[in-house]
Amino acid sequence: MMAKPLHEVARRIDSEVRLVGSGGVNVTGICQDSRRVRTGELYVALPGRRHHGAQFVVEAARRGAVAMLSDRASEVLPTVVVDDPRRVLGPLASWIYGYPSTALDVYGVTGTNGKTSTAYLLDAGLRGTGVSTGMITGISVRGGDGERSAARTTPEACDLQQTLAAFTGAQIGAVAMEVSSHGLALHRVDGTHFRVGVFTNLARDHLDFHPDMNAYFAAKARLFAPEHCAAAAIGIDDDFGRRLAATVLVPRLTFSTTTMDADLYAHGIHADEGGTSFTLYGAGTAKPVRLRLLGPHQVDNALAALTALVARGGVDLDAAIDGIERLETVPGRLEPVDAGQPFLAFVDYMHNTAGQRRLFPYLRSLTGGKIIAVVGATGDRDPGKRVPLGETAAHFADTVIVTDESPCFDDAQQLRNDVARGARKGGNAEVLVLPDRTEAIAAAVACAGRGDVVVVAGRGHDRVQVYNGDRRIFDDRVVLHNALTQLNTSE
Repeated sequence: MMAKPLHEVARRIDSEVRLVGSGGVNVTGICQDSRRVRTGELYVALPGRRHHGAQFVVEAARRGAVAMLSDRASEVLPTVVVDDPRRVLGPLASWIYGYPSTALDVYGVTGTNGKTSTAYLLDAGLRGTGVSTGMITGISVRGGDGERSAARTTPEACDLQQTLAAFTGAQIGAVAMEVSSHGLALHRVDGTHFRVGVFTNLARDHLDFHPDMNAYFAAKARLFAPEHCAAAAIGIDDDFGRRLAATVLVPRLTFSTTTMDADLYAHGIHADEGGTSFTLYGAGTAKPVRLRLLGPHQVDNALAALTALVARGGVDLDAAIDGIERLETVPGRLEPVDAGQPFLAFVDYMHNTAGQRRLFPYLRSLTGGKIIAVVGATGDRDPGKRVPLGETAAHFADTVIVTDESPCFDDAQQLRNDVARGARKGGNAEVLVLPDRTEAIAAAVACAGRGDVVVVAGRGHDRVQVYNGDRRIFDDRVVLHNALTQLNTSE
């Protein structure tokens, strides 16, 4: 990347700008994290919930930052001052890194449930057609330089553009990417060109951040504005999807598992312990599909991925289906954990009632015995979700064990009380409250008999629990496997 004088950087911003200090320094990159700044970069100091990035400008300068972008001037570094630096950051970072998304087919997947699985299925379908791929999800970022754990569902703008630039340098052709409502509302993906935007569904979630469901929908809908994406694949099995399909201005295809009125739809869905099958109709064809992924909800996600590829055009659909059929698992999404026990055990990310209502009936179909569910609520999130989470779990499960997920800065006991209160009014399920998650998982395993189903819900792939800022390593899959192994050893 060629160095750019700071005064030229300031001229690229399409809002009122004030340049404080020398504009002649050369900028070779852009970074929002003072701990990761490299020599020659522009340090972006944003206001945050607890701190302002300008508090860390000395560290950024020590690491080699040559200037700062912020809503306040610095005495340490020359500063480009704008009223809302977050709003201008995405397009600016895209320009600095040479508009990398225009050299890629970027597939952006948004919605409440299914984003991660759809991204994995898109990636598998693309690889099935011989395309070199990158992937950006809430689990990991994978590209030409390997794979790393993700810090958030959608990266901050600087990280995103730097990652996309690295993908272009690695000769990657297409990227499957999760796009969260936070990422859209906070302008993280501004400056990114999406070849296809994908809408999975919308249900109550994140109302700690969005004031209401209409605002939540409006954030999601930003992805489908003509300045952001060239085409759209939209699920129409809920009112929000139908509303989006009726108003979107870019070319679009629809998909559904409930109506033949969609451009692509699934029929003959069958889900068992070994996978999920259906027939794909649309795009002038009818094709059988057999997923290795578990649960009928994965049909929605496979349809989303295949519709996106058809919307892109020029894709070998048979090869894409073959690639999708080879995908064995999505980390933390109804992921089986097997230590030789005489019952089924899973870890799943279901963290809202819409996900519970899709998943629990499938689990019930796998057993004539009991369902034992470990549930909780994550802190610093919409408190209105807590009671319904417990209530829905108790409606479907025989035993509900309420425990901590990641309380964050919320009161852990209050979180448990709210979920347990819902569980006690949700049905006839036995309800236990065990604050320690290891003990809760061990208790679930101890409750299970031959042919039962144990599901540890809420955290999925997450490997960290957070208590008042204290981060603790905790992987549900590892802890569940340990409990199962100990059970087998004791028998």
